[in-house]
Amino acid sequence: MKILLTGATGFIGSNFARAAIARGHQIAGLITPGRAIPADLDANKNFTWLRGTLDDAPWRDIASFHADTCVHSAWITTPGVYLESPENFRFLESSLDFLRRARECNIRHVVGIGTCIEYKISHKKLSEDTTPLAPATTYARCKNDLRIALEAEAAANNDSLCWARVFYPYGPGEHPSRLCSSIIHKLSHKEKIVLKTPGSTKDYIYIDDLATALLAVVEKKLHGPINLGTGIGISVREIARGIAELLDKPALVEELGPPEMDPLGYVVADASKLHALGWRPAFGLERGLKALVLARK
Repeated sequence: MKILLTGATGFIGSNFARAAIARGHQIAGLITPGRAIPADLDANKNFTWLRGTLDDAPWRDIASFHADTCVHSAWITTPGVYLESPENFRFLESSLDFLRRARECNIRHVVGIGTCIEYKISHKKLSEDTTPLAPATTYARCKNDLRIALEAEAAANNDSLCWARVFYPYGPGEHPSRLCSSIIHKLSHKEKIVLKTPGSTKDYIYIDDLATALLAVVEKKLHGPINLGTGIGISVREIARGIAELLDKPALVEELGPPEMDPLGYVVADASKLHALGWRPAFGLERGLKALVLARK
């Protein structure tokens, strides 16, 4: 299969590319001019780098690649910034223009990367078919607006769209301020951490598992929404205690009493639709944390 990939150097995009290449697929990855190419992907014969942006893409090269599908993962994701950044509006407009041009290159199947926080959050697992949507941040609203627009255009043109809502990926290569890496950093430097929301529970998915889940969606040419999560809730307490045990620093982890409220206190996928594709996670929490701790040494 030939796959056009935006966001090819990002956390999700680069790991998806590795998984796809390992399965024998060919990737054409869009990369911003001047940006460094990941060393392990630089010389791979099944990876073609295309210099350009969503707004100024190399359309002649894209057309000659003859992609079967486009995985669109380019978006702003910087922790602490992305949720309310005005850049979300730019990515919304640029994404629409880019994917319309991609259709002119006869790319008739698109997999868009959405987010679990498009859902109305409750204390129940989040289902593609029954959970209402209530995006509360600029990031989630723009993602959802993109999905709505793409669904309408796909229906009008008899194209196929899959909207993959990603839950909480973690693993080597993640931004250092993300939860797991920030805990590893502090404990490695013998800094005490106080958990403000220790019971907050999310669907953390190891990045390699997320990549294979996304690849399963692409290979099946799935259409419609699908959750990319494990279906298993993991608390902040479990993560912090797990990392502390691995680093032999359990005494440095404390909990705030009473804990603070987390409006996103339980965000866990109903993963039955993903499981129906035959996908299962290969990494449990302990294995995933071990791999991340090892990568950050």
